[in-house]
Amino acid sequence: IWFLIRVIPKPQRASYPCMRAAAPIMSTFVIYLLTLSGSIFAFKKAKHHFRKTRYIYAVSFFVIAVACSFLFIANKTEEVKGSTVDAISVMSNSPIGVEHGIFPGRVVWVFDPKVATWDGTNKYWWDEKSTSQAEADKMFENVLKSLTGKSTQAMAWEALFKNFNKEKKNITSGYTVNQKIAVKINQNNTLRHADTTGLNGTPQLVYALIKSLTKEAGVPQKNITIFDASRFIGDNIFFKCHKDFPEVVFVDNEGGEGRVKSTYVDNAIPYSVDNGKLATGLAKCAVEADYIINMALLKGHIGQGVTLCGKNFYGATSIDHNWRKNAHDNFEQDRTGKDKYMTFTDFLGHKDLGGKTLLFMIDGLYGARSQDGPPLLKDKWRMAPFNNRWCSSLFASQDGVAVDAVGIDFLRAEWPDLADIAYTEKYLVEAALADNPPSKTVYDPERDGTRLKSLGVMEHWNNATDKKYSRNLGKNYGIELVYVPIN
Repeated sequence: IWFLIRVIPKPQRASYPCMRAAAPIMSTFVIYLLTLSGSIFAFKKAKHHFRKTRYIYAVSFFVIAVACSFLFIANKTEEVKGSTVDAISVMSNSPIGVEHGIFPGRVVWVFDPKVATWDGTNKYWWDEKSTSQAEADKMFENVLKSLTGKSTQAMAWEALFKNFNKEKKNITSGYTVNQKIAVKINQNNTLRHADTTGLNGTPQLVYALIKSLTKEAGVPQKNITIFDASRFIGDNIFFKCHKDFPEVVFVDNEGGEGRVKSTYVDNAIPYSVDNGKLATGLAKCAVEADYIINMALLKGHIGQGVTLCGKNFYGATSIDHNWRKNAHDNFEQDRTGKDKYMTFTDFLGHKDLGGKTLLFMIDGLYGARSQDGPPLLKDKWRMAPFNNRWCSSLFASQDGVAVDAVGIDFLRAEWPDLADIAYTEKYLVEAALADNPPSKTVYDPERDGTRLKSLGVMEHWNNATDKKYSRNLGKNYGIELVYVPIN
């Protein structure tokens, strides 16, 4: 009913992501009702005509009843075929692609139940009473040291910069004071600068990152840009960080009130294939940056199944907050599991997005089923070690494919009924095998004639209890999940 009410008055709404996601469910339900009612009606008619000795009519209705029953059963069977059981079992501890990082394929998971304690009493989940800055600082420090194997944050940053420059530029130097760093955060649930209850970037983690970059890595404040070119940098982040780091630049879609309005480099990402109306400009702050840090959120997302580091780059394109102007072509995986070109693979491989990313992070302090709205008390995480608490986690890696693979496993294990979770890892399969992907797409997001190589390593864990990837099981290839509990 919702689909029809929305689409009949304005047919172009059928192209909206939410409508496209709802269409298969709507059609399946309609077929379910028609075939069930049709078979019941036809059986009754067949029985009636047999009693009246009208055998031709009786047989005809009986055939109709059998056909409707067959369609009813087939419709339910098709629903089962859309499950992710096959995809998970095929890729469980079966890594593909080429790992990246000081410790190749390493993903660090820091869990601290004291960082997120919001109980609904306070309006905002992110206020200082509910989300601890001290614990967020500890989590960030542990992520850096565990990712690099270094004993201090300063040494960890130096190792990250040197490893990145060696791999991407074939030089041995670390960070130099004239270089710029752009941090892409996720502010999808903002419509203005004013505070909101929606689940956006956590102010405490943004603050911890800026503090570490300036005080430990020696990056001048003026060389750091915090941005979401498609949305707004909320007051909760801006005022908290601007007070102690006044020279840090904040860039959002409209600017004003201390923020800088985003400008764009036209046609900076023409995409590997024709991508419809999807914006092709990139935020100038990303193009001009020497390094990018991708700080995504741990959330489900209708149409794509999840919103992690791959999708976070969408907010660096030249869309505005009225994103419906831009068709979401090739964001969604095929619901039958068919291999196809995936936009997120282009994002992860583009020279000014994934190609510049020094550090991929997933903010899982709260986590959510849906892309919209605030964290919900009823959605506290139930599996161990969360045990009906908030996720209270921070994930990080130098490998953008590996960290999203881990994020998918956590979201799917906690909420196996997430919308469109089936085949959501398809963009990672394409990215891991970007030089020869299953879809046979020639991935060249700049269209400069240079085909992408493998962007990272992809696999699923063995199970949601052990959470073991190939390197955790003693193999010398695949993902290594390093668990760091803070008590």
